[in-house]
Amino acid sequence: MPTVRFADGVVNEFPQAARVGDVVPEAIKRGPRKQRPIAALLNGEAVGLDAPLPATGEAAIDWLAAGDPRALPVMRHSAAHIMARAVTRLFPDVELAFGPTVGEGFYYDMRAGRPITDDDLPLIEAEMKKIIEADEAFERVEVPREKAVEIVRDLKQPLKVEHIETGLAAHPTLSFYRQGEFVDLCRGPHVTSPGCIGAFKLTNIAGAYWKGDANNAQLQRLYGTAWFTQADLDAHLANLEEARRRDHRVLGKQLDLFTTSPLVGSGLVLWMPKGAVLRGVLESFVRDELAARGYQPVYTPHIGKVDLYKISGHYPYYADSQFKPIVMSEDEQYLLKPMNCPHHTMIYKARPRSYKELPLRLAEFGTVYRYEQSGELGGMTRVRGFTQDDAHIFCTHEQVEREVEGCIDFTLKVLESLAFENFRVRLGFRDPKSDKYVGPPARWDEAEAAIQRVARRMNLPGCEPEPGEAAFYGPKIDFVVHDSLGREWQLGTVQLDYNLPSAERFDLEYIGADNAKHQPVMIHRAPLGSLERFVGVLIEHFAGAFPLWLAPEQVRVLPVSEKSEAYAKQVQARFEAAGLRVGIDLAAEKLGAKVRTAQLEMIPAMIVCGPRDEAAGTVSLRDRIDGDVGAMSLEAAVERLRDENARRAVRHKPKPLTVASSGGGSEDY
Repeated sequence: MPTVRFADGVVNEFPQAARVGDVVPEAIKRGPRKQRPIAALLNGEAVGLDAPLPATGEAAIDWLAAGDPRALPVMRHSAAHIMARAVTRLFPDVELAFGPTVGEGFYYDMRAGRPITDDDLPLIEAEMKKIIEADEAFERVEVPREKAVEIVRDLKQPLKVEHIETGLAAHPTLSFYRQGEFVDLCRGPHVTSPGCIGAFKLTNIAGAYWKGDANNAQLQRLYGTAWFTQADLDAHLANLEEARRRDHRVLGKQLDLFTTSPLVGSGLVLWMPKGAVLRGVLESFVRDELAARGYQPVYTPHIGKVDLYKISGHYPYYADSQFKPIVMSEDEQYLLKPMNCPHHTMIYKARPRSYKELPLRLAEFGTVYRYEQSGELGGMTRVRGFTQDDAHIFCTHEQVEREVEGCIDFTLKVLESLAFENFRVRLGFRDPKSDKYVGPPARWDEAEAAIQRVARRMNLPGCEPEPGEAAFYGPKIDFVVHDSLGREWQLGTVQLDYNLPSAERFDLEYIGADNAKHQPVMIHRAPLGSLERFVGVLIEHFAGAFPLWLAPEQVRVLPVSEKSEAYAKQVQARFEAAGLRVGIDLAAEKLGAKVRTAQLEMIPAMIVCGPRDEAAGTVSLRDRIDGDVGAMSLEAAVERLRDENARRAVRHKPKPLTVASSGGGSEDY
């Protein structure tokens, strides 16, 4: 007989056949409608009220009422089914695929005889409103697998038939959800009825492939979002609009930062001159820090023999995400470099090492290549060729924690300098149940304990271990940053590796103070991660309005008229001599037009000069943030901007938008 522990601490016993909804306390059932549960957390997992209780043992239940953010994934999954039901009413020949929740919304893949268009979305929404207003209950029905095949055949759903016969071949029983005339294969969970959906919106239509395979049938993917209140939906739609305004693909083109070309290849970024300047400033910043912290620069080739990556384990572990080998002869194959670390181990191993050389810190802006699937590519944030601010530290066991602290301190300085103030730390640990990790468990235990001690000693936010998030060779500390749109990005990382240097892999050694051979420890770290991804996130974080120290063009000189052009060129030269990046607008336009152009191009500082300025040796400063600062001596203006640049000041920090919690995920079979 199962025992249930409720959130208020009350413990009761119930019959074995009981479901979650059967154990709702009478006081809650009789209470206000808005306080009645629409779903529940069963041992921490979101479930519908139709979920069975465990046959034995104790189960913890926490009720989820409408309005509880933890219930959002369940409610959105139900909204996906309501959308599918509306589509089947309007398109009787539609074939349904899958309808999971994703992020802050949901989608359903489908194939209709006549493709669904944006013009159809208002009609589908109107039909959904009718279904929600009818508020018919969701009813779960479980049947043997053979009966399930009959049902989906009768429903004329060939995609579901195929999925049951192939993907679900091992399931003896399957579940359907019925709501009115609509029946759909689904494992749940669902809310009790759709009346709890306060507001929803269908957002867009995209292409998709059946089961994500480009060799399979092409489908349409209808996206939507659902919230408990109209206010939450309005805030979400405003955030989406702001995200579109900040889209780095749009701003990158407007600001002439980067481009891509089908002829060059998908996922391969071409840095335009202004983007190259921005990237160069970031690289210089990191290089200065590297030099100050005792790193030594190295360079490695863009390809390597497959044998190198077999020893490291990257091949074949990640064979699916690597470019195919370049076959030179039967016994000689090369790979486009997927990782820099195997190359750095060979630099370490090039000659005998002494404990007196350790820690040895090797750094490289190394370009690597991954064959991401075409559907996963996106601007600069998901690419096939990218450059990492990579470094590898080879140290003794006694030096590990001090070196990890230094790597964390380095990353924190980078994030602070770029106004990424909202972040958490994720400790990626090994999943003992997985076979993807190399090396003995004792080695992993030592590494995981070390990074956990350091993270807690430094009072980093988060620091809770997340099993399954480790690299295959060692645990890691990931810096998960919230940008100004409230989205999470994994940027900087520090990884502790006792396995690649081992005798089973690269067999790295050093001669210790005892004149004996010892194995070093390897630390992988990258404060920025991928430069392409980091810059893409940075563009959206600042909406293209970079702080002065990062801006490709920091100052633009604006002569009032042609008469002042000679003086304007002298002013330009003076700012350039002070180490600033300066442009000049000599177009035959009025001053107002020049100012508007500079503002659209996000120039941090505009220097206006006319005949009176030339006579007095002054200029007028227009600041992108402060507006018209007024007239001042040329030297005062130079000193003001030079000081701001040297301090790497971020005077206007992006304000994070309020983002409602989206909870976890939910999906069909």
